[in-house]
Amino acid sequence: MVKVGIVGGTGYTGVELLRILVNHPQAEVVAITSRAEEGVRVDSLYPNLRGHTDIAFSLPKVEVLAQCDVVFFATPHNVAMNMMPQLLDQGIRVVDLSADFRIRDAALWSQWYGEPHACPEILAQAVYGLPEVNREQIKTAQLVACPGCYPTSVQLGYLPLIENGLVDNSRLIANATSGVSGAGRQAKVDNLLSEVSDSYKAYGIPGHRHLPEIEQGLRDVSGAEVNLTFTPHLAPMVRGMHSTLYAELIDSNTSLESIQQLFEQRYANEPFVDVLPAGSHPQSRTVKGSNMCRIAVHRPQNRNTIVVLSVIDNLVKGASGQAVQNMNIMLGLEENAGLNIVALTP
Repeated sequence: MVKVGIVGGTGYTGVELLRILVNHPQAEVVAITSRAEEGVRVDSLYPNLRGHTDIAFSLPKVEVLAQCDVVFFATPHNVAMNMMPQLLDQGIRVVDLSADFRIRDAALWSQWYGEPHACPEILAQAVYGLPEVNREQIKTAQLVACPGCYPTSVQLGYLPLIENGLVDNSRLIANATSGVSGAGRQAKVDNLLSEVSDSYKAYGIPGHRHLPEIEQGLRDVSGAEVNLTFTPHLAPMVRGMHSTLYAELIDSNTSLESIQQLFEQRYANEPFVDVLPAGSHPQSRTVKGSNMCRIAVHRPQNRNTIVVLSVIDNLVKGASGQAVQNMNIMLGLEENAGLNIVALTP
């Protein structure tokens, strides 16, 4: 059995990791940390885990985590980077769900996160954990930076267009919507039911922290500069993500049928990307609780704009499910181990 540690187990991504890992056929969670809940049984905080684990929260000590084969960080930014040098020196393999190692440029990271990076020398060895792009690098990585939820949904929607040079990279537009759980479990007035119910809003228009991550990823596959206008939105739902992506075709003679075929071929062997039939409109509820991304491609009025619809569960394929997918790849396990989860309906 693979021995697993989780740093930061009290948030939504932490408990989602536990929900997945307690049913993983080859993984055992041997450590889960929380400074505030030290000594408290996890199933007392999350009763949905009763009967599945009797583990209690402990302090995040390197000597405890060093007994693990792989450690997940389900923490806010600036936590993982302060422990990472010690863990890597111990030979531990790490999947970081925070933003600490997603952006390779330390100065750019500091610009968006408002503080100096604690270990910029490690940034270059972190592999960006989008399996559909970096699967081979993930296999041998010691440190994987798990993508954010918006970047996962947006990049998977754009990839076939960008990789094949079909669209104008300087005029990309993404309108993406997340459920409230994307903001985390902390108490905030903006996340109260009475504040989000029966409402819908855009936010982060001057600049959202996921923007440089998305542009970096698309630039990597394009080999050229990418400019994205990214507007995130908040919807009155607990979990789920819907991204509506716009791109201008370079050659107006490119048919929608050929683009549909391109998407189907690109993702034919990807276990967690489902390209829907032409004319489909994926709904976030069709991926709720699963590690699946569902995509549909449109060309409104047969004009020059391609519209891609991409839906994921922000807590699963957008966070903890993708993290486990990365662990499976890193350790040579079946990639879908523990992740064959059917979406919830209704």
